[in-house]
Amino acid sequence: MARIAGVDIPKQKRGVIALTYIFGIGKSRAQEILKEANVDESKKVSDWNDDEIGSIREAVGAFKIEGELRSEIQLSIKRLMDIGSYRGIRHRAGLPLRGQRTKNNSRTRKGRRKTVANKKKATK
Repeated sequence: MARIAGVDIPKQKRGVIALTYIFGIGKSRAQEILKEANVDESKKVSDWNDDEIGSIREAVGAFKIEGELRSEIQLSIKRLMDIGSYRGIRHRAGLPLRGQRTKNNSRTRKGRRKTVANKKKATK
């Protein structure tokens, strides 16, 4: 396994797909990185030589990825919550932020809720 930016990249996959295992690198950015490093996109990771891995590491180093990106995202969310913006309030409440309806859906954000039966009123 090749190790880039502290992440083990699977050997059996193509370079473009393998680079997406790094947080902050999607398919288009992976293509950009391989183009900059002069490595064929269809080449498998197991076929990369040491020079190619080195040039890919250099190209990846130009981007904000993994821990640095995660901390930046967390700070952005914290800032929204601190200033009390609508999005910040929705983050704090664990509800969807971008205008989705919550009556029926949004189980991912709200979590699995148990229904509570109504208590029967005592008859007089």
